Amino acid sequence: MAAPRHRVVVVGSGFGGLFGTKALKGADVDVTMVAKTTHHLFQPLLYQVATGILSEGEIAPPTREILSSQRNAQVLLGTVTGIDLDARTVTSHVLGRETVTAYDSLIVAAGAKQSYFGNDQFSEYAPGMKSIDDALELRGRIFGAFEMAELGANRGEDVDSLLTFVVVGAGPTGVEMAGQIAELAHRTLRRDFRSINTRSARVILLDAAPQVLPPFGVKLGAKAQQELEKLGVEVVLGAMVTDVDEGAITVQHKDGRTERIVCATKIWAAGVQASSLGRTLSEQSGAPLDRAGRIAVNPDLTLPGYPEVFVVGDMIALDNLPGVAQVAIQGAKYAAKTIDGRLKGRQPLEPFKYFDKGSMAIISRFRAVALIGKLRLTGVIAWLMWLALHLIYITGFKSRVTALLHWFVSFLGRGRSERTTTEQQVYARAALGRLKGGAADLVSSPGAYDAAQAMLEISRRQQELEDRASEEARLTDAGERGVKTEER
Repeated sequence: MAAPRHRVVVVGSGFGGLFGTKALKGADVDVTMVAKTTHHLFQPLLYQVATGILSEGEIAPPTREILSSQRNAQVLLGTVTGIDLDARTVTSHVLGRETVTAYDSLIVAAGAKQSYFGNDQFSEYAPGMKSIDDALELRGRIFGAFEMAELGANRGEDVDSLLTFVVVGAGPTGVEMAGQIAELAHRTLRRDFRSINTRSARVILLDAAPQVLPPFGVKLGAKAQQELEKLGVEVVLGAMVTDVDEGAITVQHKDGRTERIVCATKIWAAGVQASSLGRTLSEQSGAPLDRAGRIAVNPDLTLPGYPEVFVVGDMIALDNLPGVAQVAIQGAKYAAKTIDGRLKGRQPLEPFKYFDKGSMAIISRFRAVALIGKLRLTGVIAWLMWLALHLIYITGFKSRVTALLHWFVSFLGRGRSERTTTEQQVYARAALGRLKGGAADLVSSPGAYDAAQAMLEISRRQQELEDRASEEARLTDAGERGVKTEER
């Protein structure tokens, strides 16, 4: 009997999870990816889903389809809620169903979530930008604000708050989102409404930092701010958010002054917190966590004391690595190569070293900034580089083609092909949040389902027996036993 193959469990379907799984395609292992979604999310383009440029399918292809040709890989749906380092198991849940998956090697690539810096209550009114659900909700909120403003203007009401959009966080996501909302208001929608002038909409970009795009340096940050202001975006720096409610956002300025900005649409792009699995690993291994919840790992990306466990991407605190896609991709490939090398008896790899391919941020059509090594680019050249790079990393030929067509329509024309919104998009998250067990409260538990099925089977068998007994009695009473059918 052949010995079982080495089992690798990969947690997460983001850049780290997907590229780690694909890198093990030729290895003598069985790979199980456990992820809370059935898609691979190209997160840098979420804001384009939120502003109607791209559809969710173009940036989030099905993970099973991507891995369909990789025979040594399988995908399991579930949110990982526990990792037992000593038993070498991963526990996941989905809609009340628990699955325990054993591993010989583990790659944890669970990424990061939106951080509200201890004020999680802000999320009810200011969604983040970390998932397809977030992007679709924001799409509904943004386009819905214009619709409600049109309705209010027809009734003679003051609609200034509906036409005020506040983006919190002046990093790449916040800059890109603010720029696209400004383009929507000033260019895309300017002919579509009759009672409101969309060009009068206010787009405010807030940050407690003293500059826009701090990781890009002072010069590129100043250039990005200048381009945003040309678009009509109000850039407010040195302003810390102290409260968020349904009708407004409150900020405290550097001089101590407090300001309440009345607005209907708030978008949070101001920080990230590593997955809570980092704390799970820390409690068992003793590895320290930093303020963002990232866990300290060895130079080979393994968990201290557990050489079979690799942690990659946004979850790690190592050499001040940034939380960008390339860190996750390169780290996952490194982990996969290490696992394969161990099985083949090769010498250990050199410590992980990140190759920085540069950073880019798009501001609006024909406006972008790029930092590649010591090279700093702005304007159309940076914008074209941004388009080319993102086309390369979008997964799947079909998605690349459709994304290119949508960019052509949105950037060269003024249309947005993905403007469909529903009330469900806006309110579903809040509605699910009010259920104690979330979506699991809306479905039967496995035990209840099995019991119900058993009861149905008993009822079916009982009815079948009753029907058979009735037919037997009828045949006897009617004297039809032994009589040819055609004679009846």
